[in-house]
Amino acid sequence: MNPLRQIIEQEIRERGPVPFSRYMELCLYHPELGYYSRSAEKFGRAGDFYTSSDVHAVFGRLLARQFEEMWRALGSPEQIELVEFGPGRGLFAQDVLDWSEKKFPDFFGALSYVLVEGSPALRQRINETLGRHIESGKAKIAALDLLDEVSASNTIAFANEFFDALSVEILSAKGSLRIDTRDGRFVETWAKPSPPELEFLDLYSIHPEPHERIEAPLAAQHSMDQIAASIQRGFLIAIDYGYTREEQLAGRHRGTLKALRQHSVSANPYEAPGEQDITADVNFTALAAAAEKHGMRTHKLITQSQFLMGIGEANQFADAFEECRLPQERAKVALQLKHLVTPAGMGESFNVLIASKGVQQERIESLSGLNFGRDIPGR
Repeated sequence: MNPLRQIIEQEIRERGPVPFSRYMELCLYHPELGYYSRSAEKFGRAGDFYTSSDVHAVFGRLLARQFEEMWRALGSPEQIELVEFGPGRGLFAQDVLDWSEKKFPDFFGALSYVLVEGSPALRQRINETLGRHIESGKAKIAALDLLDEVSASNTIAFANEFFDALSVEILSAKGSLRIDTRDGRFVETWAKPSPPELEFLDLYSIHPEPHERIEAPLAAQHSMDQIAASIQRGFLIAIDYGYTREEQLAGRHRGTLKALRQHSVSANPYEAPGEQDITADVNFTALAAAAEKHGMRTHKLITQSQFLMGIGEANQFADAFEECRLPQERAKVALQLKHLVTPAGMGESFNVLIASKGVQQERIESLSGLNFGRDIPGR
């Protein structure tokens, strides 16, 4: 029998039916048996899903270029901390650090890279991936208590597919979802919604129609609260698949919870606890409000395609093709780049939220990632 299922059933027997968020949290983050805690490979072709860093190093290289622009927009301070939340195996960090060292030596000299990762298995992978940079002190792995870790007066916070992996509450016209156990299987029951759940629906989402389910990502709100509060001066970039409240009002993105296993999508989160990813689309309206509450200025939501095209437009994506020597190499890289920026790939399904604090407006507006298709003087 699945050992994590036994642990969850035991908790239900001791405490009674648990909120769906607790079930999801155990499935993903149980210290030994959770999906992100086990050592099994999760990313890339052999795993359950791709992230942009699994596609090609150009994703990290383009972001390195954007981070360097942000550093200059902050006045090129002598020290800047780049904090990545949910860094996976450290591939993105490796691409950013290696490219910055090669192309942006002044920025690299000022940079300290902090990887916020709670999974022991992934922390070990990061140590292997970033050995040289960790030994030199350029990079370090931080605990999830991020308020203690983010100490620089100038910060860039980066979260790529971080918020979608945090647990959610699920609400319907019947109430707030609880998970019980009966005859060796999980069953759904409903309880009265809590005041925070109802307030979330009132402010940032919609109330579910009959036979409809809506997620309330309270954990994501709490994390954004922490991240935004920790930034004294700097930027936040959050990239994820998600929606706005306006889209929900128009009838889209209602009930987005899904399970992922070996690149297949399932609607059943109760199958094989700890052995499949469970995820929900991100509510960008709510995340932007949480950032603004802590003095950040949020900018119009853009697609990953617009963001990456804006960064790569000036030098025609030279970052992607630099090592290509043969035509077939260029063709392969062009296909990988296409996957990152086109609607058929990740380009239109992922959105980018950028927020800033303590930065002059004209300097923000000149960032290449926000300016696809615009002619910016001096760029």
